[in-house]
Amino acid sequence: MLSGLVAWLDPLARGAGGGGWIQVADLPSVPADGTPVRVSVVTARTDAWTREAAVPVGVVYLRRTGPSEVVALHSVCPHAGCFVDYQGDRKAFFCPCHDSTFAVDGSINDPRSPSPRPMDTLAVEVRGQAVWLRFQNFRPGIQAKVALA
Repeated sequence: MLSGLVAWLDPLARGAGGGGWIQVADLPSVPADGTPVRVSVVTARTDAWTREAAVPVGVVYLRRTGPSEVVALHSVCPHAGCFVDYQGDRKAFFCPCHDSTFAVDGSINDPRSPSPRPMDTLAVEVRGQAVWLRFQNFRPGIQAKVALA
């Protein structure tokens, strides 16, 4: 009886995890000149009794800052949660919703920008030739960078 209850509750316990490291790119696919590249974040997802092998959970921009150093910028604007686009001709990020603009490093580059903070960075590691990150979303519209659960 007890083993049946444990087996029945096991999927609920497994679904409560998350927040781990996800491999998102190979280092050679990130331009060495520092130009940001847009990368989809795809991972396995377990939700109670359902397991999906490859689910898109977000988008980030990866940018090399050294031979094996990479910075990850979240693609969601910290102002109102719209998606930011990198415009190569302007060498800047632009949010079409309220004209927030960001420099190539994610900092606010226009004092009139309505964004309360720079683009959100994510933890990233280069392991050999693989780029890994810890993906999470952040609360838009406030000055502090607050992770959402």
